[in-house]
Amino acid sequence: MIRKLNIISFIAVALIAVTGCIKNDIPYPRIQPDILTLTAEHQLKETEIDPSKRLATLYLTEEADIYNVNITECTVTKDAVFVGDAIEGTIDLSSPQYYKLKLYQEYIWTVKVVQNIERYFSVDGQIGSSMIDVPGRRVVLTLPEHASLKDVKVLTAKLGSVNSTIHPNIFAENIDLSKPLQLTVTDYGRKAIWTIYASQTESVVTTTRADAWTNVAWVYGDALEGRTNSIEYRKADSEEWIKVPDSWLTHNGGSFYARLIHLGAQTKYVARAISNDDKGNEIEFTTGINLQPENASFDNWWQDGKIWNPWAKDGLQYWDTGNKGATTLGDSNSMPTDDTATGSGLAAKLETRFIGIGSIGKLAAGNIFVGKYLRTDGTNGILSFGHEFTERPTKVRGYFKYHCVPISHATAGYENLFGTPDVCSVYAALIDTPEPFEIRTNPKNQQFLDVNGSYIVAYGKMECNHEVSEYQQFEFEFEYKSTDRKPRYLILVGTASKYGDFFTGGHGSIMYLDNLELVYDY
Repeated sequence: MIRKLNIISFIAVALIAVTGCIKNDIPYPRIQPDILTLTAEHQLKETEIDPSKRLATLYLTEEADIYNVNITECTVTKDAVFVGDAIEGTIDLSSPQYYKLKLYQEYIWTVKVVQNIERYFSVDGQIGSSMIDVPGRRVVLTLPEHASLKDVKVLTAKLGSVNSTIHPNIFAENIDLSKPLQLTVTDYGRKAIWTIYASQTESVVTTTRADAWTNVAWVYGDALEGRTNSIEYRKADSEEWIKVPDSWLTHNGGSFYARLIHLGAQTKYVARAISNDDKGNEIEFTTGINLQPENASFDNWWQDGKIWNPWAKDGLQYWDTGNKGATTLGDSNSMPTDDTATGSGLAAKLETRFIGIGSIGKLAAGNIFVGKYLRTDGTNGILSFGHEFTERPTKVRGYFKYHCVPISHATAGYENLFGTPDVCSVYAALIDTPEPFEIRTNPKNQQFLDVNGSYIVAYGKMECNHEVSEYQQFEFEFEYKSTDRKPRYLILVGTASKYGDFFTGGHGSIMYLDNLELVYDY
């Protein structure tokens, strides 16, 4: 009897011990909660929301006080909640703010503001335009050697937002710039001290620089405002000067520049600024070359097992596709076709497909890009975007057609696109990063090209969200941030589904792409 009781007691204790060890090992689903909409007073354009970076960027007009931004609406993924502060009411966005959104797990979202404020400062008899240093709160201007710095008339001045004021009143009487002049700029009750500096020069007209591209060059000059200011140029081996047409000129006070077009590639030129009968210093420059991407006609392909590669076997690899990732569960979805724009050679056929078995798998967008597919991370891709390139084309031109279907698959943050027409895209970027740009599609460490990133020298794109049954030509311009920055890499991408990086698109969308070309003149 005692033995039975001991056994029963042992079993009971064991059961209690086992029961105490039982825990819920079923993981919560991992769903990223997103900011869906965000609006504020004095908004310049629609808020840019990037779920991959968990970043919302508000674009505000000058009328907005970024220290006190009034949020009028913020919506988030259903059932998601803010942990701590919510995005509501009046908030300080003078620097990026961070918010925690929770739906099973917590995710940190960043909200930032972009506000461009027009600033200017000009005086009578000034040469060129003023240099305005916003971080240093300095204005530096140049006057002729004979001008009196003690008696300078201010023509225009705005150093803060549209609602800002300047003290003292610099328009009431002439100012003394023989020494640095300090001004108090008041903006929404906040005061900042700005300093105005003046220098003098013997020259009344200066050719400041020439930025040579391939068939285009940009020549800049400074002179007295109100004179007849222009640019003239010649070939280095010619004595004949050519004055540019007025339509090529842009004036900003005493500063001006000309966009010279239809120049010869790899040709040496000389340019100078002129002001009335005065001639500035001469600047010599040499134009670049008309460099084209390899295999931009997509005539060269070879097949390695299931993988189609867009280059000749044993040839130079310039382009690549996402086929190495797509073929982990299916066949290549980017491949050659003899359905071309010219009726000869080959073109690229880019097809978006759901690749897998039943509901298990992923959407793979047909794509082709300048660069290299590095490796597959699970079911995600890691790509190297870009090929070494230092020229500055003005446009991209090519031929395409598109079979457009409704978006059938979408990931978190893109559910609102279900049923809308898919979008094909060709885009190009010139970047100046030290190495090619690495693309990562894994949500854990995603990285995509930011078209507003500091490394972007120029960018342009073409998109289409409707059926194009016959080949048609497209063309888009590069938008450059400045004329003097040189790129290091060229990025060119074509895809049947614009949101394919986020595994969002229409199963069956097909883009045909042929005969891409870089254009170097206007």
